[in-house]
Amino acid sequence: MTSDIGKGGTRREGATISLGERGVRGIVLDIEGTTTPIAFVYEVLFPYARKHLREYLHANRGSDALGLAIQLLRDEWPPVLKTRLEGMEAFPNPPGADSDSVAGYLERLMDRDVKSPGLKAIQGEIWKIGYDEGALRGEVFPDVPGALERWRTAGIKVAIYSSGSVLAQRLIFGTTPYGDLTRFVGHFFDTAVGKKLEGDSYRRIAQTMGHAPEKLVFISDIAAELAAARAGGIQPVLCIRPGNAPQESAEVPIRTFDEIQL
Repeated sequence: MTSDIGKGGTRREGATISLGERGVRGIVLDIEGTTTPIAFVYEVLFPYARKHLREYLHANRGSDALGLAIQLLRDEWPPVLKTRLEGMEAFPNPPGADSDSVAGYLERLMDRDVKSPGLKAIQGEIWKIGYDEGALRGEVFPDVPGALERWRTAGIKVAIYSSGSVLAQRLIFGTTPYGDLTRFVGHFFDTAVGKKLEGDSYRRIAQTMGHAPEKLVFISDIAAELAAARAGGIQPVLCIRPGNAPQESAEVPIRTFDEIQL
């Protein structure tokens, strides 16, 4: 059965999660569908990156940042694709040396929402231009700023873990209508620490944050990520937000960070 409240039964109105009772010393947050509306990612960020992709590639030919990202694309081909796609017919070769070849390759990755580190790096650079020019502005749910400040004031460490690049994460949290929220975040993690569906990734995050995994909570809208966090020893919490896809999960659900008590 699939339910937006999980398999654990009906959630009583006004229920909360107590960090103190759980012995929690740190909170790790997903972004898309957890701190930030899914619509912002799919209707604002992704279209912006696609629209300006070829312009960016042509303008930055020969730059170190683009060169490193293209090399990353070549290094990750084809293993990253085999984990995401049934076949390789759409990606018979890694991207070539010219901008059009790279653009076509990246557009195919975008079409299939492949979690490619090389793609994420280039998207982050494109978004940075948009943020710097004022065309983009970070978006978070209204309960997020107060919760981040409340946790930080209480001595609870806060980290972000997303498949988007660290640069992209900092841009979202640094440019919100509520001000720069990065001051409340101690660590930003992307897939350089490991894939979000692997338990070892969460163990590495716990080690970096300086706490045993069981002293941390991971909040996400994706059941498979929560299962991986549990496998890594971190306490999982399901986040239900407007626009999120229903998840089959036995984890405790929340609908706002205000339901998390100190």
